[in-house]
Amino acid sequence: MNNKNKLILAIDGGTQSTKVALFDLSGHEVCSHSVALRPMHLYGESRAEHPDDDLWDSLIEACNAMFNKFTGSRDDILGVGLGSIRCCRAIMKADGTLASPVQSWMDIRLSRPYEHEDESARYVTTTTGYLTHRLTGETRDTRANYVGPWPIDPVTLDWFEDREKFDAFTTSREMLFDLVDPASILGSVTEKASEVTGIPQGIPVVSTANDKAVEGLGAGLLNDGTALVSLGTYITSMMVGDENRLDTVDYWSNPGAVPGEFLYESSGIRRGMSTVTWVKELLGGDVVREAEHRGISPEAYLNEKASKETTPGSDGLYTLLHWLARPTHTYERGMIVGFNGGHKGIHIFRSVLEGIAMTMKNNVQAMVDERGIDLTGIIVSGGGSNGDLFMQIFADVFGVPAYRNEVNGSASLGAAMCTALALGIYKDKEEAISHMVRRRDSFDPIPQNVALYKSINESVYRHLATPMEDLLKKSHAIFHGDA
Repeated sequence: MNNKNKLILAIDGGTQSTKVALFDLSGHEVCSHSVALRPMHLYGESRAEHPDDDLWDSLIEACNAMFNKFTGSRDDILGVGLGSIRCCRAIMKADGTLASPVQSWMDIRLSRPYEHEDESARYVTTTTGYLTHRLTGETRDTRANYVGPWPIDPVTLDWFEDREKFDAFTTSREMLFDLVDPASILGSVTEKASEVTGIPQGIPVVSTANDKAVEGLGAGLLNDGTALVSLGTYITSMMVGDENRLDTVDYWSNPGAVPGEFLYESSGIRRGMSTVTWVKELLGGDVVREAEHRGISPEAYLNEKASKETTPGSDGLYTLLHWLARPTHTYERGMIVGFNGGHKGIHIFRSVLEGIAMTMKNNVQAMVDERGIDLTGIIVSGGGSNGDLFMQIFADVFGVPAYRNEVNGSASLGAAMCTALALGIYKDKEEAISHMVRRRDSFDPIPQNVALYKSINESVYRHLATPMEDLLKKSHAIFHGDA
């Protein structure tokens, strides 16, 4: 096969948007389009749902908009890599449509096994399982996206064979899809799916993994002491290895993006980058207007302004990032501590960036200490990595080089790489990385900043939450009647 002009279509479904992109076999993005998802439906006792059929509808819209921009031949598309949000639950009718809206990872119901309450429900699956059925008609799904309360054996990554263990999850086997490895062919695009999306009928749809593992693959993450910090609605850090560790304290193992690999994930920050959006909105329309005047994004303008008007440490202003409490710690709240009359809005912005970096530094350090290895560098991915100030803060807080790749929204590239592996274009992960992942630039730590952030973190920042815990519990009881 002459692969010179061949392409792979990658689907990257996120919490806030659906992106589709065409990549060539060297990892260059040829064409793409993103569609913002509708606002999450938040209601009741911590329930969060994607309204109506938003994941499928947004995929249709994104595909059609991308193909309207695409000037090449659709006959060159070899396959589709399907990635979508992890830790969500899709409940389907027998005809493959949704019985109820997709439950977001922020929904309290995702902390416990599925409860059968709707007689029209025929299947219970993940977002990747649901979209697989929509695209191919198959009831198959990647085993690597079952993170959370599913009746899956954490060692074999297959449904529990032990009946007692399986039945503890209150889901019948008939309601669950068959599981396949990541980088496997799930099925082919149906005529019906082709008509609404524009994706050529009959081309293979390939399984990926949970979205974080796919992002790690697309970032070129290897087991060499490098960590990936993923800046998204949920900020986390990851490393990879070949041990499925079930006894860890400061990180946990998830299935990786290729068979036999595991993703090690630290604790993270819920609604992480939403905090940066919150600051932007707090600072008001002046930021947006000035950014438009300069022809840059509001975030780029804030990075530029903070670089000129603030210094490392934000003059003693510290931000704790609990904008969304953990289900097990419902009393948690975000805090900004240390104001004085010299602080301005831009100090809050920098303090949030530093709070994100210091929180993730502590989480990564706990992970590498438990693994018994040294941290050699970090890759930073996601839209926030476009800010040079944020990248330098990461390098200075972590004390190691911080790298940024050409494709910094790496989940879509990872989906394309899974497809290249499934189709035999590259023989293994390392070969795929060598052909498809390229580093854009790096930021070396500045010694005096490293020393300052180390002092701040060890003396102040990492100790801020503990003395406030009892007061936050009492505050929670006043407003919610319990702690």
